Formats: sequence, C-alpha cells, structure tokens
Amino acid sequence: MPNQLNRTLTFGKLVFLGLAFMTMMIVFTTYGIVSQRTQGMVAASYVIVLIAMLFNVYSYGKMVKIYPLAGSAYAFAQKSIHPAAGFFVGWSIMMDYLLTPMLNYLVVGVYLSTAFPIVPIWAWIIFFIIIITLINILGVTLTANINLILVGFQVLVIVIFVALSIKSILEGEGTGNLFSSLPFFNSEVPFSDVTAGAAILFLSFLGFDTITTFSEETVNPTKTIPKAMFAIVLIGGSSFIFLSYIIQQVHPDFLNFNDLDAAGFEVVAAVTGNIFTAVFLAGYVVACFASALVSHAGVSRFLFAMGRDGVFPKKIFGYISPKFQVPIFNILIVSGISLLALVAHVDIILAFINFGVLVAFMFVNLSVIAHYYIKDRTRKSPKKIFLYLILPTIGIAINFWLWTNLGANTLLIGGIWVSAGLIYLAILTRFFRNPIPVVNIDELESAENEKESI
Repeated sequence: MPNQLNRTLTFGKLVFLGLAFMTMMIVFTTYGIVSQRTQGMVAASYVIVLIAMLFNVYSYGKMVKIYPLAGSAYAFAQKSIHPAAGFFVGWSIMMDYLLTPMLNYLVVGVYLSTAFPIVPIWAWIIFFIIIITLINILGVTLTANINLILVGFQVLVIVIFVALSIKSILEGEGTGNLFSSLPFFNSEVPFSDVTAGAAILFLSFLGFDTITTFSEETVNPTKTIPKAMFAIVLIGGSSFIFLSYIIQQVHPDFLNFNDLDAAGFEVVAAVTGNIFTAVFLAGYVVACFASALVSHAGVSRFLFAMGRDGVFPKKIFGYISPKFQVPIFNILIVSGISLLALVAHVDIILAFINFGVLVAFMFVNLSVIAHYYIKDRTRKSPKKIFLYLILPTIGIAINFWLWTNLGANTLLIGGIWVSAGLIYLAILTRFFRNPIPVVNIDELESAENEKESI
C-alpha cells in the first residue's frame, strides 16, 4: 500500500491557501514598473491577465477531476500525454515550486533588515525558514488555519489604505475624481503597451495552481479544487484591478517616482503618512510569510508525488511521517534548498519561476486536449469541440505568447535547467532502456477505498 496523505482541507481553507500564495499585496511591488510601461493603465493590464488566467483555471479544473493527485501539472501531463511529457513538465515546474519559498524568504529578509538594520539579512532568512519549517511539519491543517489569520491581516491593511485613499481623492488629492474610465481605456495609449504590462503582471496570479498539489489532502477534490481555483482567481483578480485603479486615482503622476521598485511604498507614504507606512510594512512582511508558508508546503507535496512514482528516491521523497502525516523529509529538503536565499539574486530566481510556470500552464491546456478530445474522443458536438479543443488551444496560445516575451536570458536559463533534467532522465532510465516511472492510479484508489472503510 502506498503512503497517503489525510483529507482535511475544505473549500474555504483551499481558497485562503491560494490567496496566501498569490500575495494580495503584490500590486504594490509591481505598480511602479507597470504604471510607466502602460502609461497609467495598470488596471487594464490586470483585466487582460485575469481573462487569460481563466483559461488556465478551466483546464486545471478539468484535469483535477480526472487525476486528483498531488503532482499537479506533472501528473496531468504524465497520464494524459506521455510519461516523458510528465517528467519534462515536472522538472520545469520544479523550478517554480522550489524557488518561490526562497524568493519569499529573501524578500522578507530584505525588508526586515531595512526596518531593523541592527539585525542582518541572513539572520531574518534563517529565522523564518525555521519557523515555517516547524509549522509545515506540524501539519497542513495548522498551515491552513494560520493562513486564515495572515490573509485576514493583509485584507485589513488593504482596506485601510483604500479608505484613506478614497478620503484623499474626495478632498481633492490625486485626480480629485473617484470615477474614471482612463485606467481601463485611453485612446492615447497603444494597446501594445497594455499587453506588455500584462506580460509582467501574470506573476501576480500564481497561486491558484499550487492548491492542486494539495489534491490528496482535500475533501472531495474533484469538486472542491476546481471551485476553489475559480474563486481564488476571481477574488485575487478583482482585488488587483480595484486596488491598482485606486492607486492610479490617488497618484496619477506615474512618471514621478524616485524608485520604480518602491513606487507602491512611495504612494502609501504620500497618502497615509509614516504611521500607516509602518503598518503597511508589517502587512507586506506578513504577505511574504504567508506565501512562503504555502509554497513551502506545496513543493513538499509535489516532491512527494515524484518520489512516490520513483522519479526521485522513494524512501526519502515518497515518505509520509506516521506521526504528522506530512512528507517530512521533503519539507526539510526544501528548507535546506531555501538557504540559498542567503546568496541568491531576485532576478535569477524570477527567471527560473517564470520559465517553469508557463511551461506547466501550456502543458495543462494540452493535457485537456490529449485526454478529452483525443483519447476519450469527446468531440461529437460543437459544444464538446469548443470545450475540449478550442478553449484549451486559446490557453496554449496565450501562455506561449507570454513565454516568448520572457526574454533571452530567462529562456537560456530555463533551457539549461531542462537540459540538466534530460541528463538526469537518461541516467534514471539507463539511457532510455527502462521505462519512465509512473504512479499507479488503480493502486492509489484501492488504498483510498481501503482507508475509508476502516
């Protein structure tokens, strides 16, 4: 009988896990760069990305109904297309899953060392790695419950900022006008500028896909996870659009920033003063902490899926702690890898993340076509053709366009990583003489039924 995870996660807990990973305050991080790139039409760019992401959510939802496994995109491609495709996707998205917690640890360290310069960055990074490791070892239920509090605090900070911004606008600050169509439509701004902003902002929506790694810990995952993913994207997307709109109205001069990377903080300081700026900093640190907590948990489940399949050593990566019911070795491994945040650079981390996640998105859409349209021949009506061929094809096209806009350096780094994966696969399969390891779905279902009957 294979090791299994306990089903304790409900719809609400999944939504908060996804929102925590997504980091609802990320608008402030990217606002300066995107506002200049789009000439003040950040909200319009977010609308485009929201529409694009709904195609990905649709395909993820379709695939999780068939394969509710912890491996997410890796499992979908493996079962629907080919084990080699699954390995390629898994190896690619492993960059995203492994480096996201590292990125959050690095950002937390930078901001806290700025606020408290007496404590060095490395001390903050190590401190938060230890805390998050302990929380994740104690179980996914504790992780989910803590995220309820962390996301709640982020929402409170955002609500206070919006209220103070609206007050300033009504008093004549900024545009002095609470309602305007310019952040969404401006004939003087080329549409190419808006889409260029969208290519940057797609990172803001990462997080909805991570909850699929908790499939084997979710109650009724085939129904719960698709609904949760749509809720996460719609809630997150709506808040991004509204918040960027308010920022534009309260600070319309997108050319007047001292530091583009800190433009969001400049707006906060200008609108609210020093007292709330300190609260805002606390909220931002909390957001990064919440994202690190979820991403650390998510990648440990992803590694568990690949370990259970035998892609990685099963005794380590496929092990579930009998006491805590979590993949404890994987959690510790991710903690060790996250220590690279002590020497890593943000731009390199982002390059790996961007490459991996867009590869995964493309293959999840392709998996829908492979499973439903080709294998199951679900194409006997115009409706079926639309659902299982046209919609995922549009998703593939959008993601491929975003992927080609990542830049030469990012594609080069990703290509090197994929090449390393092919070398590993050749060694694993004795230069492709042995089959690629895959998970046995029937065995898992049998074990699940046996577990429920006890």
